[in-house]
Amino acid sequence: MKNLIEISRIVTKKKVRKIEIFDDHTLKHKNSKFNEFYEALMVGKFKNDRDAASFLYGTSPTDDKYRQLKSRFRKRLLNTLFFLDVNLPSASGYDRAYFSCNKDWTLVKILLANDAAFTANTLARQILTTALKFRFADVIVNCSRILRRHAAETENEKDFEQYDAHIKQFANVLDAEIRSEELYQRVTMNYYQPPSKNVNLREKIDTYCDALVGLSEIYDSPIVIYNMYLVWSFRYEMLHDYEAMVEVCNRAEKYIEENPLYYQDDKAATFQLKKMAAYLHMQDWKNGKANAEKSLTSFPEGTELWFSFMEYYFLLALHTGNHINALAIYNRATGHSKFKRLSTAVREKWKIFDVYINYIVETEGKENPVLLAQRKKVFRVSRFLNNPLLYPKDQRIYTVHMVVGQILFLLDKNAYNQASERIERLKSYANRQLKKEEFYRAVQFIRLLQQLAKADYQVDSLSNTEKYYNRLIETPFNYRGMINELEIIPYDKLWNLILKKLV
Repeated sequence: MKNLIEISRIVTKKKVRKIEIFDDHTLKHKNSKFNEFYEALMVGKFKNDRDAASFLYGTSPTDDKYRQLKSRFRKRLLNTLFFLDVNLPSASGYDRAYFSCNKDWTLVKILLANDAAFTANTLARQILTTALKFRFADVIVNCSRILRRHAAETENEKDFEQYDAHIKQFANVLDAEIRSEELYQRVTMNYYQPPSKNVNLREKIDTYCDALVGLSEIYDSPIVIYNMYLVWSFRYEMLHDYEAMVEVCNRAEKYIEENPLYYQDDKAATFQLKKMAAYLHMQDWKNGKANAEKSLTSFPEGTELWFSFMEYYFLLALHTGNHINALAIYNRATGHSKFKRLSTAVREKWKIFDVYINYIVETEGKENPVLLAQRKKVFRVSRFLNNPLLYPKDQRIYTVHMVVGQILFLLDKNAYNQASERIERLKSYANRQLKKEEFYRAVQFIRLLQQLAKADYQVDSLSNTEKYYNRLIETPFNYRGMINELEIIPYDKLWNLILKKLV
């Protein structure tokens, strides 16, 4: 009863007249500007404030009506975060417990700030029980500090020593977790830089790996162990040792299986996606397919993660010549109801996939009726060839891929003059807009196309191609999810495919 009295006193003094949140009841009022704003955001109708202000009020973003609505809308969204449903089936027990502990910890701080120490300490003890079960070091330290102070004030020496022991033990664990996060972040901060800019990382990553192994041997913390496996997977990916990378991911998955209490959705998915990347680079269709089909069942369809898996799955199928599977994967992904909600950049990537898979269907469909039968809609080649293909500066590589796609169709039609026009456009890109270090392989492939145009598309007349082709072989395909590294068909394979078609 004392708990209820303390809480009621606070609520009576400081309660608000109305709690503004987005719940099922409020979202039924379709005529509300809040709901219009919310629904439009959910379907990706706005790119910026100008779009939103124009849609809602027909005004500029500086209009007072829009600014007031946006401010209140933001506050309502933030309020809603306190009432998220953490008991959804898609959330792991670990993730739900951590969310609940931190939510309740906020209540403890509010209670203490309002002189409700009895209730705060009662709730802190409940949180601590859960935190100890899942080994949430930060939560354990926070709660134990509150409870140790209470034990000192009530002269309870036994409880004081117990909470003090928790603080000493888990403060060290927390330090180790912070250190492991630092090492992981140092890797990710520099990992996606061009090779010349991450020389220091190449020199230091072995030290980071050894340090993480040392921490994992001393501290039984899932955070430390996850970070250790992640950094090791980055190391082997950097070395292009994909078999070792798969082995690290397998060990991480084994740890997850043996410690189901510490299962975290995002960590499990990260290792599964890393394995998918490894199988893509090893061109291992059998194991990659098995990994994809197993992984795709572990999280809901239509999530961003699901589409990321489908991308790697599609690329693996296309790179290994499993064209029927590639088309089926493409149809499954783009046919999903949530495909339209993806970001513009991601949807544009799948449009490029559409071009290449349809080139395969167009050129191989007559000899492979099963492949032809799987195509769901007719691809308008003439419309595609007349498309000017202009992408924003940060997506210029998309333009390159699409122009290459046009060249493939033109070569198939023996339209060599038009193909030469496209190659000239690519030459201009390679000379002026593609940074040679970032787009090294793309530039080498464009140089090969230039030699092809110079030889009037006569394979026997080709010259000066060996150095560019050797550069492709010496710098193998390496895709880490960055658009500048994307190759729908690896450039060296694509070059050989073109030569084969021309012979």
